[in-house]
Amino acid sequence: MVQAITDQDFKQETGTGVVLTDFWATWCGPCRMQSPVVEQLAEDYDGEVKFTKMDVDANPATAQSFGIMSIPTLLLKKDGEVVETLVGYHSKDQLDQVLKQYTA
Repeated sequence: MVQAITDQDFKQETGTGVVLTDFWATWCGPCRMQSPVVEQLAEDYDGEVKFTKMDVDANPATAQSFGIMSIPTLLLKKDGEVVETLVGYHSKDQLDQVLKQYTA
């Protein structure tokens, strides 16, 4: 399951473990392509990785604080520290390879 989060709970929800946050917006075509991929990975990594998503139109502060200028952007945090920033659409295989580095 991919959990929708906000500016207010971002730090709390992404502070521990391995967390992938999908920064997106409803009007963004590539974001709509990325979402099902993130959903599939959430099923594959159930319990190992927490998957979150944030609408940048409704929650601009967090995106701004990370310098996110284009979407989709995927932010991967491990124990509260950003370890990867992936800009643009990424396939399931590409994301799987990145996630394996932090879950093995």
